[in-house]
Amino acid sequence: MKQLPIIILLLATGLTAAAQKPLKRLSQLKDCDLLFHVADAPNRITDVTQGIDNRRIDHVGIFCRAEGKPYVVEAIGRGVVMTPLDSMRREGSFLVGRIRGRIDRKESLRRAMALLGRHYDHLFLPDNDDIYCSELVQLSIVDRRGRLVFATIPMSFHDATGQITPYWRQFYAERGMEVPEGWPGSNPGELSRRPNVKMKFLMSGAR
Repeated sequence: MKQLPIIILLLATGLTAAAQKPLKRLSQLKDCDLLFHVADAPNRITDVTQGIDNRRIDHVGIFCRAEGKPYVVEAIGRGVVMTPLDSMRREGSFLVGRIRGRIDRKESLRRAMALLGRHYDHLFLPDNDDIYCSELVQLSIVDRRGRLVFATIPMSFHDATGQITPYWRQFYAERGMEVPEGWPGSNPGELSRRPNVKMKFLMSGAR
């Protein structure tokens, strides 16, 4: 849901706080692994969403290899793009999530690539042609029968008390809109908590 380029690459087993250098174990990444950015501090996304183990997850992208090189397909400020993995820089840490079950990796990546060039959806709406980060994942990943792996969920713009935060009230008011609370959508934190996503690796970001 935010313009957060990601770099991720791997640890060995389980989630651990120890950091590995980027690209150290690149061979362990698989096409369609989900790359989750974990922010160092709360922000307007993490204030209203919850990541796995209460981590502040505010962005997600899809790993792929193209012509032998590692990329992340992601929706960021300049739209849906392929970002070379070794050019990414971001504060915070990163989780690699692997989708459980039989997914069609080739078709999922084809669907993601078909969205390249779309504008970023700053309004996080389901009924336009623009795309935000977790929406890219939700619309792209399919199983062997071509069915979407991730169903939509009600959008969340409220904090732990159930109140829509002042930031989002003002954000939509300035655009003459109601907050789309409860509309069908997705967010990266919730995706990280799906039972069909298994977290594999944790590492710190490059500076």
